[in-house]
Amino acid sequence: MTTSKNGLTRRHYLAATGAGLLAAGLGVRPSPAALATVRQGYQTNMWGMPTYYLLRSGLLEKHGVKFEEFAVPSGNLTMQQMVARQVDMGTYAGPSFAIGHDKGGLVAIAKIEYVGKTARVLARKDLGLKTVADLRGMKVANQTGSSTGNIFVDQIATKAGLKKGDYQEIRMNVNDMVAAMAAKTVDAMVNVEPYNAIAEAEGLANSISDFYDFDKLPVFMAATPEFVDKNADTVVAYLKAWLEVEKDFKSSPGKVADAIYTFYTSKGYKMDKATFAKALSRVEVDVGWPTDLKPYMTHHAEILLAAKKIKAIPDWNQAFREDFLKKAGA
Repeated sequence: MTTSKNGLTRRHYLAATGAGLLAAGLGVRPSPAALATVRQGYQTNMWGMPTYYLLRSGLLEKHGVKFEEFAVPSGNLTMQQMVARQVDMGTYAGPSFAIGHDKGGLVAIAKIEYVGKTARVLARKDLGLKTVADLRGMKVANQTGSSTGNIFVDQIATKAGLKKGDYQEIRMNVNDMVAAMAAKTVDAMVNVEPYNAIAEAEGLANSISDFYDFDKLPVFMAATPEFVDKNADTVVAYLKAWLEVEKDFKSSPGKVADAIYTFYTSKGYKMDKATFAKALSRVEVDVGWPTDLKPYMTHHAEILLAAKKIKAIPDWNQAFREDFLKKAGA
């Protein structure tokens, strides 16, 4: 028995072509081609945990989708991987998506969650700071270039009367910030769950600003244009799995929390389940395309354009591929 370069034996080839001819002759549709493997990027903070749950739930396998996973501390790093075409899909908030579309033509296939309640500005408890304005002259840990980082610098700090230089921005991954607060090498941090809850539970910090007051922070599932153009069936099947993830978050939060809690405990974080469940409840999984997204994104794009972080306001009709979710929900 001989094997060709593509791995098919002569017998397999004859069987396949014969079955195809038989199907054509009888009017029976041949079996659909196998779906593509998704190279999935996600951040290991709470924003990425719905995606982590997707990968651990078995729902992708249920819909015939295989995957490889690529975990990073923050969504802007996933965006950079996608611009470099190292991964196919990934989650991040609006500012990072606008930058990714500008730099690499990335498209969004759905808004999957709101995370505005997970992002806050926390100050060291021993300093007694009460407001963002109190950060003048302080060392502020920030994931520079991330959506939260951009919103803090461009909106929250500005509204408090602080411009760059009024505080010392310390570039840092979100998963390193709690340790920096404990060591007193920074005075405050711009961070997300579960790290905020950990810092509060350990008595290290108090909250001085909540992002939700400024921004609900919708998070997109983005994809490279090449992947969606070549693998439309995979994208639809993938989004069908996401619709089931949404159901689990809403109807079985305990099951979801148990699955995700093990991720953080395996990394050495000490946090009781009640604290973790509270942090996770701040994530609102809601897969869809709300009508207010285009004006919302235009607002953020205008801020990024003024800051010279993008070259032009995106055409949202091209950047938002709403057609895939419509097919998934049909």
